[in-house]
Amino acid sequence: MVMAGNLRSLLRTDIETPDGVYILTLRAEDLSSLYPGMVRYLLHLAKGDEVVGTFLTNTYEYSPTVPLDAETAALQKAAAWERELRENRERFLSVVGKRMPRRPFTLQPADVVVVQGSPRADGNCSIMAGWAVEAAEAAGKTARVVYPDDLSIHPCIGCYRCYNTGTCTFDDEMGELIHLIVHASLLVVCSPVYTNTVPGGLKVVIDRCQALHAARTLGARRAMPAGLLLAVCGREGLSNFSCLTSVMEAFMGNLGIRPAGEVLADGIDRVRDVRLVEGLEERVKERVRSCLLSPPLRP
Repeated sequence: MVMAGNLRSLLRTDIETPDGVYILTLRAEDLSSLYPGMVRYLLHLAKGDEVVGTFLTNTYEYSPTVPLDAETAALQKAAAWERELRENRERFLSVVGKRMPRRPFTLQPADVVVVQGSPRADGNCSIMAGWAVEAAEAAGKTARVVYPDDLSIHPCIGCYRCYNTGTCTFDDEMGELIHLIVHASLLVVCSPVYTNTVPGGLKVVIDRCQALHAARTLGARRAMPAGLLLAVCGREGLSNFSCLTSVMEAFMGNLGIRPAGEVLADGIDRVRDVRLVEGLEERVKERVRSCLLSPPLRP
């Protein structure tokens, strides 16, 4: 886990009001060990031990064409809060502390989460996902298959706001999938080779997991599952998987997922049906069983 850096104080203002003293503080946190030059700014308004309001921003939120930088934005927000607190305290306090509730999780966690990355729900990846589920259930574990193309998931927009709070700015079904991943002991990703990479729906999931990376970076103690790749390719030759495996290695490495192997089936254009590949079903099931017998160390 990459831990957040040291904090330095930029501002402290005591604001006297008829109902007591409010303390406004602004601190800067160095996250350059994560991304070059990244700094997170934390603005807090407190009264005694009660945090009344919080505003967070970081340097990577601001693109080169934006005529503003993170420190200036934080200082402007601090000045606005002080002015509004002095001029219209009741209205300001009724707004500043409000947070929109995030959607509740509805899916129960499972020991094995299978992300079926192919948009073809009845194709070869789906068959391999079924084998993984059968192996998990035979081992006495619970399993759940997730189809990214059936979920409402907004593509990552590279706003870097997840590095303020550890949560994505989009409150959609991706939060549900992240919830499943962090509570699983094994993550199985099924994917075909699509134009020398993974299908679009799976790539959206991979990109949106950046919020999970941010949460771990900011100190959330999240136990990560082992990661197993099941993949198919139409062309013959294992070299055709190099593009896909490099994407998955980066994905798992970014999240601290321990790679637990892969089962690759090439030449599927010729045989059409993975069930006709001799020994493949048993290879998949044996790999899943092996992963469940040697789970990753949990912090």
